[in-house]
Amino acid sequence: MTVDDKLIEKLAKLSSLEIDEQKKESLKSELGDIINFIENLNEIDVSNIDATFNTVEGGTPLREDISTQDLQRAKQIIENAPKSEDGYFIVPKIIE
Repeated sequence: MTVDDKLIEKLAKLSSLEIDEQKKESLKSELGDIINFIENLNEIDVSNIDATFNTVEGGTPLREDISTQDLQRAKQIIENAPKSEDGYFIVPKIIE
């Protein structure tokens, strides 16, 4: 995959970023290096190698999910909200 001006423009549009003309050449070079590195990784055959890291067997300690009411903390949170009424946040309507 080659990184050209057309790809840079497309990425700028998709990411809603404005890229300076001066930085486009260095960006093309950096993106090209990243893509080449990924392509090198894709060529490595790892089909016979067992996974060495597994989060399921890692034994993440679980805790009981206990509901608590901390009225002091709730009051502090509401006090820092831009708008609130009767202990609730007031937010703009987003669904018509």
